[in-house]
Amino acid sequence: MKIGIITRVPGYTVRRLREEARKRGHEVVTIKYPECYVEIEQDRPTVFYRGNELNDFDAVVPRILPGMTAYGAAIIRQFEMMGVYTPVRSIAITRSRDKLRSLQLLSKAQVGIPKTIFSRETDAVDDLVDRVGTPSIIKLTSSTQGNGVVLAETKKAAKSVIQAFYVNDTSFLIQEFVKESAGIDIRVFVVGSQVVASMQRQSLDDDFRSNIHQGGTGKVIKLTEDERKTALRAAKAMGLSICGVDLMRSDRGPLVLEVNSAPGLEGIEAVTGRNVAGKIVEYIERNAKRRVKKDKVGA
Repeated sequence: MKIGIITRVPGYTVRRLREEARKRGHEVVTIKYPECYVEIEQDRPTVFYRGNELNDFDAVVPRILPGMTAYGAAIIRQFEMMGVYTPVRSIAITRSRDKLRSLQLLSKAQVGIPKTIFSRETDAVDDLVDRVGTPSIIKLTSSTQGNGVVLAETKKAAKSVIQAFYVNDTSFLIQEFVKESAGIDIRVFVVGSQVVASMQRQSLDDDFRSNIHQGGTGKVIKLTEDERKTALRAAKAMGLSICGVDLMRSDRGPLVLEVNSAPGLEGIEAVTGRNVAGKIVEYIERNAKRRVKKDKVGA
């Protein structure tokens, strides 16, 4: 097969996917989506890259990172219109980046989530804080990798943070602080309908954020059956075949914090020793070939 990896800045994850795909005899091309453009006319969707038409790919693997989500998703959508297989659909990418929409979908699917308030400028600041309580976590809807996330330990601090967000004219979320899981969460890597790797992430000091990007550490962890089912249910609710599900342990069971449509491989492979990249390529092989057979039958 000819596989395109659609990314902005190639790094460890792209390198590993390329290695595993080539090991299995596939041709792999790395495409920087900011340099792509699409041509739209009746019955002929096309993607161009550096002046060349991209019309002979069997599959594309999206690595659409925060910052250019809308543009990256539009490029993937154009490939979908061309009939190219992708394991991560454009609609699922945009859905996963919308923190409010993600929580609404998870709630509808009866997936455990922290109690959350969504708001923007309002006079009812006291009511917002009272509904969640303190300490509380306040985050911008556009936050990623632990940035734009603040722990407010008192009502006064929470009100100050909320009012500061007003200055930026932005929407935000207020979430309950789950004290029994402070500074610790679990990253579950899902491929298809299987959990292929999982690790516990913990902050190095008293930081409530456990993201490895924020200096956290990881270790192998064995999931409970409830945690495994919760991760799979969350992935399904978001429409993501390949994703990282971040959850925390609470007194009322696992709570999902986020479902990441472009999870990195470096941390999870280093901590667990699992060949996650190989699992992703195997999944693409099975499903892209199935798609081709289906198209031939339909023809």
